[in-house]
Amino acid sequence: MAESLIDIKRRIASTQSTQQITKAMQMVSAAKLSQTQERARNYQVYSSKVRDIVVHLAASQILSNANGASGSKDKDAISTSSLLQQRPIKKTAYLVITSDRGLVGSYNSTILKNIMSVITDADDPEKYCLIAIGGTGADFFKARNLNVSYEYRGVSDIPTYNEVREIVKTIVSMYDAGVFDELYVCYNHFVNTLSSAFRVEKMLPITDLNDSEDLEKIDYIADPSPEEALNAILPQYAESLIYGAIIDAKTSEHASSTTAMKSASDNADDLISRLSIRYNRARQAKITTEITEIVGGAAALE
Repeated sequence: MAESLIDIKRRIASTQSTQQITKAMQMVSAAKLSQTQERARNYQVYSSKVRDIVVHLAASQILSNANGASGSKDKDAISTSSLLQQRPIKKTAYLVITSDRGLVGSYNSTILKNIMSVITDADDPEKYCLIAIGGTGADFFKARNLNVSYEYRGVSDIPTYNEVREIVKTIVSMYDAGVFDELYVCYNHFVNTLSSAFRVEKMLPITDLNDSEDLEKIDYIADPSPEEALNAILPQYAESLIYGAIIDAKTSEHASSTTAMKSASDNADDLISRLSIRYNRARQAKITTEITEIVGGAAALE
């Protein structure tokens, strides 16, 4: 019985030590979640402004060419920009954003399960390739001998725009080189602290620039030409789209980590409570046994 008491006491101490770690990790993840949420809000403002500029420039160029009013030697920006060109789809790329570490609950498994469903529907493995952002996804795909065209590990917990820009430049250069003909970004979208939703969004080529109801009212005088301005801003727009997906995915990751660590801490509380009850019962049983032995010994001496 004495050995059992020692074992229970050791388990309680071990669980309390683990609980201290999970609570600390929960606090760290919550702090990172707060920072990524703030950065995501700031991104939304920037993204909206950049998209407005791109839509207006693209619409202006489209209308001037459609009305035959341009009269310049500049070519149509919509047909010359590689980011806007629509070409025959020979290969599709899926940019999959996962984490580089564990302890994030079902975050990674949800993404990988859904992306496997997406690529399983493809008839020919040669018609798609994978771009893995995050070590978990890269290792998962490589273990299954899937076609990983590019991988990037070590994205910051709070990604910066400059960091993502290097990733985007590599991806766009692959697109320009014809490695793939369209790009979809697959990630977990942050809904709230307790839930997220898997998303597949088309990023390249950019095709959603002529959906404004006020296109005919747009009239720009640009120096340099609208084409040059559009070609300068389009890469920034593409960067902002992928950066937005990464910052959204990181927000979801931190939320999942916070929830997982809170769940672990709560489970530790329950376990400590049950072990404490077992310890007290065992201790009480030991004391009762000792009293019984003393009473029995005294009775034998009479």
